[in-house]
Amino acid sequence: MKASAGILLYKKEEQDLYFFLVHPGGPFWKNKDLGAWSIPKGELLANEAPLTRARIEFEEETGQAINGTFLPLTSIKQKGGKTVMAWAVSGDIDPAVLHSNSFLLEWPPRSGRKTEIPEVDQWAWFTSEEAKRRINPAQVAFILEIIALVRNKQG
Repeated sequence: MKASAGILLYKKEEQDLYFFLVHPGGPFWKNKDLGAWSIPKGELLANEAPLTRARIEFEEETGQAINGTFLPLTSIKQKGGKTVMAWAVSGDIDPAVLHSNSFLLEWPPRSGRKTEIPEVDQWAWFTSEEAKRRINPAQVAFILEIIALVRNKQG
């Protein structure tokens, strides 16, 4: 079973909640937008603590370490069968100063040519409604869970 771990950063400004999402880099994702964004996440290695992997992936995909109180969210299963474990953390980050790690990809396929691709090519804050449109459909559950948690905290 493939599993990933990630972090959903959120912030509250006045009465609105905002969610920080990343857009995957590379030619496959180039012209995809709605449903293509994600929480910063990555595949778990054998015997690795999921929150440790989530924090490593956040830093690799943004260039920024993440700290705070990590709230475990209910795991989801994406369309391809991958389980995603996630933690929510309240905080702020400026997308203008972020940078991602990169990887080598054979492109075009079977061409023998390798090109360096950023793992993430865009970062943005979205209102809850916009985040639900942009994020991978299975990950909408993370946003809904945070909205419910924040609402319950307010009493």
